[in-house]
Amino acid sequence: MSLAALFEAHKDTLDKALDACRTRSFFSPFVESPSSKIHGTDKVRAGKEAFEAHLGTSFDLEQPGTVGRTGFEVSPYTQEPLGIDYPRIDVDMMMEAASKAMQSFAHTTADERAGLCLEMAFAFDSHSFENAHATMHTAGQSYLMAFSGSGANAIDRGVEALAYAYKALKDVPTEAEWEKSFGATGVVKLKKTYRTVSRGVAAVICCATFPLWNAYPAIFANLMTGNPVVLKPHPNGILPVAIAVKKARDLLMQHDLDPNMVTMAADTRAEPITIDLLKHDAVQIIDYTGSQRFGTWIEDNFATKLVYTETAGCNGVVIESLKDVDDMLQGLANALCGFSAQMCTSPQNIHIPATGVKTPDGTLSYEDVRDLIVGKVQKNIATPRQCAGLCATIQADETLTLLSDVRAAAQKAGQVLLDSAPYEHPDFPKARTATPLIVEVPASDTSLYDQEHFGPISFIIKEETSEAALANAANMVRDHGAISSYAYSYDPDYLAAAQNAFADAGASLWCNMTGRMPINFAAAYSDYHVTGMNKAGNACLADLAFVASRFRIIQFREPI
Repeated sequence: MSLAALFEAHKDTLDKALDACRTRSFFSPFVESPSSKIHGTDKVRAGKEAFEAHLGTSFDLEQPGTVGRTGFEVSPYTQEPLGIDYPRIDVDMMMEAASKAMQSFAHTTADERAGLCLEMAFAFDSHSFENAHATMHTAGQSYLMAFSGSGANAIDRGVEALAYAYKALKDVPTEAEWEKSFGATGVVKLKKTYRTVSRGVAAVICCATFPLWNAYPAIFANLMTGNPVVLKPHPNGILPVAIAVKKARDLLMQHDLDPNMVTMAADTRAEPITIDLLKHDAVQIIDYTGSQRFGTWIEDNFATKLVYTETAGCNGVVIESLKDVDDMLQGLANALCGFSAQMCTSPQNIHIPATGVKTPDGTLSYEDVRDLIVGKVQKNIATPRQCAGLCATIQADETLTLLSDVRAAAQKAGQVLLDSAPYEHPDFPKARTATPLIVEVPASDTSLYDQEHFGPISFIIKEETSEAALANAANMVRDHGAISSYAYSYDPDYLAAAQNAFADAGASLWCNMTGRMPINFAAAYSDYHVTGMNKAGNACLADLAFVASRFRIIQFREPI
């Protein structure tokens, strides 16, 4: 099928994606549930078998600049190596190949690129079962979350970025006729032509816990704007990325395009490659997802390159009043447990006024609200099966060390309300696990909660008043950043004040979220994920700013 035919085949999907971006309504051409009732048992079985076939093998990925093999991934579920090795690349050779690919890709139109990228999106979706197991055994997510987080939800974000890039490109005409009178000299008529030009190679640094959720938007934002993509997976999250890269390269070759528009630079913790990659002159775009410390270092040290970051922050919760105590606190408890809070949207700091929290049935004391939150978390983790579904596993050993450090600090300056402990996973007895740690801390002791603690760690902060709670939470965002913030109040004046305070701090705010959906779920086409206005990242998924600077416009003019 030609590129023009691909565009026609996927035009309806593109139109719906563009409309969803405009209306901010729900849209997805993909299925986020892995249920065999929807897909049939054959796809479910084949996906698991495809994953298992990778174990203990050399991953088949032919790339330029291959100078050996690398990779050492360990499953958080079995705590055993996957035994897979990948191409180890020479950075200079790969950059030369990627730059050459960009030149040949430049002749494609926005329509052709859109058709190709949408075909790629559906190809990624066809590997969702395989990638779900790959994500489970590298990132540590539960099967359900891995299926959607590296499947439908992630690809939705990719298509959203694709749609915005298409819109930005189509806003640039290919040619125009222009005329203007210049006094006695008469009317001047010019023919002007316009050409969009790509910036250069894009290095995409993927994160450990969600290896593809931010990778797909970067892939499509860059391919749509004509920039080659070099994906650098986390050392313990290579397989999900490798599966996607192989599919993308195969598809490019099928349509007589240079496959080096998409490549992968794998490494290990012992022999990292990230800095060499970012420093290379050919790299003009950096898409980064990960820790705030390294993200800030990238922003500070690569000012001459186009840098997009999503990092971390102190996601806060302010509770002033509760209209539905049970449902609202259950939603909060679920978020404290979900994937052991190893999500950029997980709440961490819970600000509760000492004067109590209003409800339709009267005022609950600070202690009442505190104990209700702890009790609901305890109920969530009452059995290993419940823990497995909600908490999944701990992605890295460093998180266990962090739990120990915070527990020790809390025993000196605060109070451990709910201690963390391993739970025995019902399906994987060797899994690396931990239940949530909840610490009570006075508002004055900010040293315990003024940074992100990535893992199942949360703080219940006793504030003097609801006004003080709001001020402290907003200041945390202003000083340390946040991706998702939460407020609970049925007082319209307080809610308006909260929205203003968080807006002034450069943060979005979710208000009165209940347990009917994960309160920290971010929906493609509707939720602007990250504002770019605080220390939790400088870019947004997705808006025009995420794509429009990835190309530049060259113009030519001549008299008619």
